[in-house]
Amino acid sequence: MFEHSNLLVYIQFIIVAISAMINVKNKGETMKMFNLMMGAFLAVGSSSIGAAPISQLGSPEGELNIVAWAGYIERGDTNEAFDWVTSYEKSTGCNVNVKTAGTSDEMVALMNQGGFDIVTASGDASLRMIAGKTVQEINTDLIPSWNTIDKRLQDAVWHTVDGKHYGTPYAWGSNVLMYNTDAFGDEVPDSWNVVWEEQMLADGKSNKNRVQAFDGPIHIADAAMYLMYHNPELGIKDPYELTEDQYQASLNLLRQQRELVGRYWHDAFMQMDDFTNEGFVASGSWPFQVNLLKPNVPIASTIPKEGATGWADTTMVHAEAKNLNCAYLWMEHQLSSNLQSDLAAWFGAVSVVHSKCVGSDLLGPEGCKINGIDNFDKIMFWKTPVASCKTQEVCVPYYRWVTDYIAVLGGR
Repeated sequence: MFEHSNLLVYIQFIIVAISAMINVKNKGETMKMFNLMMGAFLAVGSSSIGAAPISQLGSPEGELNIVAWAGYIERGDTNEAFDWVTSYEKSTGCNVNVKTAGTSDEMVALMNQGGFDIVTASGDASLRMIAGKTVQEINTDLIPSWNTIDKRLQDAVWHTVDGKHYGTPYAWGSNVLMYNTDAFGDEVPDSWNVVWEEQMLADGKSNKNRVQAFDGPIHIADAAMYLMYHNPELGIKDPYELTEDQYQASLNLLRQQRELVGRYWHDAFMQMDDFTNEGFVASGSWPFQVNLLKPNVPIASTIPKEGATGWADTTMVHAEAKNLNCAYLWMEHQLSSNLQSDLAAWFGAVSVVHSKCVGSDLLGPEGCKINGIDNFDKIMFWKTPVASCKTQEVCVPYYRWVTDYIAVLGGR
C-alpha cells in the first residue's frame, strides 16, 4: 500500500503517535486519538489510485447508508418543512440510513471502518480518503445533472485528482462567528478576537469561560488565519500551509485561547443547547446552528474582518460500497431535486446548482446571496495540510496537527 519514499514519514508518524497516546490516561480519549491518528495516517498514504469507475447502473439495492454532517440529510423529523429524503426513497426504493459525524476526522475513521456507502466529506477529509483508497472514482456520465453544477466546483481540487472525479459536490459555505446579542449589545463584533483574547463585553462581564471553539485539529487553521491578519510579519500565506515557526505561533495562540474556552464543541445540537442553557455567548459555528437558534435565542452571526475558513462538501462513494446503484441515484437526486434549495435554506449553505437558488419560497427573493454565494473567493476552504505545499518550501503535515492539537487540549 505504501511507497518506500514515504517510509520515513510513516516511521516518524508511528513514533509521534505512540508518544502522544502514552500520555492519554482516559480510555475514551485514547480511542478518540487512535481514530484521529488513523485519519491523519491516511493523509500521507499511497498516491496510487484505485480501479476504474463502473460504466453502467443496475437495479437499486434497496438501501443506502450515509455518513453526514448534522442537518445534511433531512426527512422532516427536525422540521417538517425540510424533507429531501422521502421523495428519494419513494422514487428509488432505496431506504436511507444516516450516521451523523461531528468532525472530518470522525468521518474518515467511520469510512475506514466500513459499512457505509457514501459520505458528505469536507476538503480536509476528501483527499485523505482518496489517497487511502477509501473512496472510489465516479463516472459522471451516470449522473445526468452533473453539468448543472457550478463550474468552479466541477473540477475542484478537493475531489479531483489527475482529472478523475471522486465525488459529487454537495454544498459549500463559511464558518461564522455566532454571538449572543444580549451580551454584545448593539455592537456587532468585527473581529475574531472575541474568541481569542480576554475582554469585557457590553453586558459588563468577561468573555472568559463563555466562549467555545471547534473540537478538531483543523481549528489550528483558524488560529493561523487570525495571525495571518494581525501578525503579517510571520509570512503566513495559507492557513493550511504553515512553516514550523508559523505553526508554533498558531499553537501558542491556541494555548492562549484554551484559558478562555468554556467548552470545545463538535456536536451541532450540543452547541445549540449550550448557547440556549449554559450561558455561552460567542463561538465559531455554522449557519445551521444560527438558523435554528434565532427564533428562540438572541443570536446573530457575522464574518469578521479577518475573513473565515469554510467548507466545500462532496458526496463520495466508499470503495467497497454494497449499494452502489442507490449511491449513484442519490448523487443525481442531490442535484436535481428540492435538496439543493432546501438545504441552502435549512443549513445556511450555498447551493452547488445555481438555478436552485432562484424561485425557492424557503430561500426567499435573495436566493443564495443571503448565504454568501458571492464570497466564494474570500473563503479559506478546509483542506488537509501536507508537507509538500505550494506557498512555503516545507509545511507541517496533518499528523503533527493531530498530535499537537490533542496536546494543547490536554494542557501541554
